[in-house]
Amino acid sequence: MRRREAQKCTASTETMSAKERKEYTNGRLREIVRYAYQNASAVKEKMDGAGVKPAQIRTVKDLEKIPITRKDNFTALQKQNPPFGGFLGIPNGNLEKIFISPGPIYEPQDAEEVIESGAKALYAAGFKKGDRVMVTLNYNMSPAGQRTDQILVKIGATAIPTGIGNTELQIQIMKDLKVTGYVGTPSFLMTLVKRAEELGHHFRNDFVLQHAWTMGEMLSSALRKSLEQDYGISVLQGYGTAELGLLGYECPEHSGMHIPEEMIIEIVNPQTGRQVEPGEIGEVVATPFNKIYPLIRFGTGDLSSITDKPCSCGRTSSRLTGILGRVGEEVKVRGMFIHPRQVEEVLAKFAEISNFQAVVSRIGERDELTINLELRDESVDRDKLTNDLARTFQDICRVRADNIKFGVKGTIPKDRKIILDERKWE
Repeated sequence: MRRREAQKCTASTETMSAKERKEYTNGRLREIVRYAYQNASAVKEKMDGAGVKPAQIRTVKDLEKIPITRKDNFTALQKQNPPFGGFLGIPNGNLEKIFISPGPIYEPQDAEEVIESGAKALYAAGFKKGDRVMVTLNYNMSPAGQRTDQILVKIGATAIPTGIGNTELQIQIMKDLKVTGYVGTPSFLMTLVKRAEELGHHFRNDFVLQHAWTMGEMLSSALRKSLEQDYGISVLQGYGTAELGLLGYECPEHSGMHIPEEMIIEIVNPQTGRQVEPGEIGEVVATPFNKIYPLIRFGTGDLSSITDKPCSCGRTSSRLTGILGRVGEEVKVRGMFIHPRQVEEVLAKFAEISNFQAVVSRIGERDELTINLELRDESVDRDKLTNDLARTFQDICRVRADNIKFGVKGTIPKDRKIILDERKWE
């Protein structure tokens, strides 16, 4: 197999002893809680509401005293206290950039901690100085693409910001520039490989792509196996959110996703907010050491569990065992979260529609989004409605609907979920 081994761990913070790690984590926790309480009004408000002062937060266990701020509620919080919901930690508010995620949710520029954790992840995936890396993430308003560019600069690699789509052009770029690395969704990587073959290329002979770092959607074991064994591409994955940055990353051992030292991850009971034991499934709640955006106890809505078993790569951090589902209502489609409120906002603009449901399925290695509709009046111009709805849906939800289907009245249940996720994961 033509591939390079991903790097083992060398950074001192990644190899701390259990005692050192505990002291380091609790020390940084006390610092960020104190800072956030003094500088971010929303943090002070929720801590005061719970009767908690910064001096009471000494260890990770003490975080249970602070209420969780949930991603599902973040758009409403920002509307109540614009533009950042009271979570901006810079008193004067001077920012280089403001990113925008679906919702809309506004996120300030990334702190150095966000870039540092990303650099660890790409290093673990085999990226190094001199690599030429195609970044096929979104550069339109959301932080994914620009954040990755900063990370690649930090490790000395060259970023090629190709963004989303333009499959055949991306294949040409990959060949002409002798691209060695890929960052993006795993399904799009396979799309590029298969299309290159359809165009007459022999992938192993005509390209020099060695390693891929994927995120934004599930990486199935079958897809990873095909990319690695059939095409010689080493594939590792990461997990993160626009608000928080990276929450976990794989090492060459494929034994879960290491939690970076730049934040604290709790796995909690979604109903009580109490931390569960290692191995138990619960909601992923993050507290980043990010003074620009100190989101103390931010509930992602994702379900996972943690293992503390030693990893042979040398990193001593706890690891997330994988993303096992969702607590909240949001659904991730081709790397973008869609909330039911967004779907309702779209459909409310079309009086011709009496009922609707968005359905997410998996066709091969790609997410497919279908909007099922029922009409008030069957005489509606369906072609025009389809085109108008598709355009509005993409504008608001930032994801293209693959299919818009018209059904007979009464076929969509009245008690239906607005977004039905039919995908099955291995």
